[in-house]
Amino acid sequence: MDAVVALVLSLCCLLLLSLWRQSSERAKLPPGPTPLPVLGNFLQIDVKDISQCLTNFSKIYGPVFTLYLGMQPTVVLHGYEAVKEALIDHGEEFAGRGSFPIFEKISKGLGIVFSNGNRWKEIRRFTLTTLRNLGMGKRNLEDRVQEEAQCLVEELRKTNGSPCDPTFILSCAPCNVICFTVFQNRFDYKDQNFLNLMEKLNDNVRILSSPWMQASHNQQSEFTLENLATTVLDLFAAGTETTSTTLRYALLLLLKHPDVTAKVQEEIHRVVGRNRSPCMQDRSHMPYTDAMIHEVQRFISLIPINLPHAVTCDIKFRNYIIPKGTTVITSLTSVLNDSKEFPNPEIFDPGHFLDNNGNFKKSDYFVPFSTGKRICAGEGLARMELFLFLTTILQNFKLKSLVNTKDIDTTPLVNGFASVPPKFQLCFIPV
Repeated sequence: MDAVVALVLSLCCLLLLSLWRQSSERAKLPPGPTPLPVLGNFLQIDVKDISQCLTNFSKIYGPVFTLYLGMQPTVVLHGYEAVKEALIDHGEEFAGRGSFPIFEKISKGLGIVFSNGNRWKEIRRFTLTTLRNLGMGKRNLEDRVQEEAQCLVEELRKTNGSPCDPTFILSCAPCNVICFTVFQNRFDYKDQNFLNLMEKLNDNVRILSSPWMQASHNQQSEFTLENLATTVLDLFAAGTETTSTTLRYALLLLLKHPDVTAKVQEEIHRVVGRNRSPCMQDRSHMPYTDAMIHEVQRFISLIPINLPHAVTCDIKFRNYIIPKGTTVITSLTSVLNDSKEFPNPEIFDPGHFLDNNGNFKKSDYFVPFSTGKRICAGEGLARMELFLFLTTILQNFKLKSLVNTKDIDTTPLVNGFASVPPKFQLCFIPV
C-alpha cells in the first residue's frame, strides 16, 4: 500500500512540475491552446488534416502561436507575413533545423537536410558547389533530363494505351536523373533493384505522411564518408519522391480538368511542335504551361507544414521571446492558399499565375520549395524536371481517364509530412 501511495505522490509531483514548467515558459511564448500535462496539445490536433487544424488555431490565436507537442513547445507561423518575417527578414536566426525524431534516428544529424550549425553550412555549400560542377543549371544537365524524358515516353508507349498506375514509372525518371548526376549511370525501368529502391522511397513518403508521424569523426572536417553518404541519401529522398509525387498529382489534376490539358497541349504543339523535344528555352514562350505547373505546386501544397525549423539563438519576435533551440513550424499551405494573392485558392486555376494579358505572373507567395536560408537546394533541378517531363508527356500522349471527370477525387490520401495523391489509373494514348 505504501508503494502505491508513493507512486501516486510521485506522479502528482511530476504533473505539478510539468504544469509549473509549462506555465513559466508560456508567459513569454506566443499564445496558444492550453496544453495538458505530458501530452501537451496532441489531443487537440486533427491529425487527418494538420494544415486545416493550424488554420483553425490561427483564427483564434493569430498568425504566431504556440503548440505543445508533448512537453516541448513548438511555435507555429501562419500566413505570408509571419513566414516571410521569420525566414527572410530574420533568416539567420530561424535557420536551424527543428526536431524530427524519426529522421534524427536515421540521419544522426548528418547530411544536408537535418544537420545544423557549421556542419549544415559546410555541407550545403559543398553540395551546391558540387551540383553546379556536375551540371546543375547548365545545358548538359538539361540534356540529361531531356534524354530521360524520352526514356519515360518510350516506357509509357509500352503500355499500349492500356490502363496503368503511373506511380513507379514517374518515380524512375527523376531518380535516374539523380543516379546519373551522382554516379554517371542510369537504370532500366525494369531493373528489379531499381524498382525495389523506388518502392522503398515511395513507402517512406507514405509512412512519414501518416497521421502519427513522428567512421571516426574528424573535428576539423565535416566531409566524413558517413556524412557524405547521408548527403547523397538526402539527394535521393528529396530529389526523387517530391518530383515524382508532383508529376503524379499533375496528371491527376489534368485528368480532372481536360480544358486545362487542351490549352497546355495546344501551346506545346504551337511552340514546340511534334518533331523536337521541349527545352527550357521554350518555357518563356509558354506562359499557360508555366502557369499550370506553378498552379499544380500551389494547389497540392506538397509539404504542407514544411520541414521543422529551429531558432539558433534567443530571439524577440513580435514582442514574444522564443528561446534558442525552440522548434518552429511554418505553414506553407497558409501562404500558398492566401486568398488575397490567389482568389478562390481552393479551385485549381492556372489563371492564378497569369496577368490580364495572358502573360506569366510571378508571385512572392509561391513557396512550395520553402524560402530563406533553408530553401530547397534542388529547386532548379525540380523546376527543370517538372517542365520537361510534363511537356514531353503531353507532347506525345493524350490522357484518358477511366472514370467521368466529375468522379475524379483529387483529395490527398494523407496530409501530414507530404500530401500524397489518391491512387488512380489512366491511359496514355499516343498522338
